[in-house]
Amino acid sequence: MKELLLITVLLVFMVATGALALFLRDLLASVILFSGFSFFAVLIYLTLGAPDVAFTEAVVGVVATTFFIAALRRLKRGSSR
Repeated sequence: MKELLLITVLLVFMVATGALALFLRDLLASVILFSGFSFFAVLIYLTLGAPDVAFTEAVVGVVATTFFIAALRRLKRGSSR
């Protein structure tokens, strides 16, 4: 019962971070929330007893976040509204 509650809470946080990442206007904040989404996915996989999938998700999440931040650094961020 405790595991089901933990998975439910993690899933709610995961959906919330994913939805916020979609609707934020600041790209860096969106990338950070995407990283949080990946972190919650790792915790869910570990809770379900799949450490190999959790490790793969962690690596993919870190690499993707690094690439997104590197791409954002190359963009010119001006006040173009």
